[in-house]
Amino acid sequence: MPAIKNTYLKLLFSMFLLPAFFSCDKSKEPVSATSKNPNEITFISLSNIGGDQGDYKIIKVTKDSIHAEQGITARQIHKEWDSAISMQTWNNLISPINTKELDVIESSPSKQSVDGIDETFQIRTPKKSHIYVNSYADTLHYRQLNLFKEQLNLILPTEYR
Repeated sequence: MPAIKNTYLKLLFSMFLLPAFFSCDKSKEPVSATSKNPNEITFISLSNIGGDQGDYKIIKVTKDSIHAEQGITARQIHKEWDSAISMQTWNNLISPINTKELDVIESSPSKQSVDGIDETFQIRTPKKSHIYVNSYADTLHYRQLNLFKEQLNLILPTEYR
């Protein structure tokens, strides 16, 4: 008898819930302000990870905030820093980056396998996410990422540079 009860409950559940899922209309979802310009930068992160003791430094920047963390895994050391940023600061940070050239920046092989440190950039737009590993080898296109790093160093506390 209990098996019959469960079957009836499953059937009843399916009859009422499945139509609710299929009746959802995605065209009525509000369009966010960031999706109006598909080439607008919405997020940038820079990380340096590797080394024989598991060193890491990760910096994440959005339009209104910056988050930095660093540490050494082998010694269980970890510290973080957060700060709000102004729209002017955000514009200064992203001004060197030409979104039309993001597809041509080339990555290089990882150096972590030989206890090296990998520099990784992630740049997001509503249209696409770009990830570069050790792109400093691409001397032709790396300049804009290096200029971003210089602008970033102007606002980071000394211990996170």
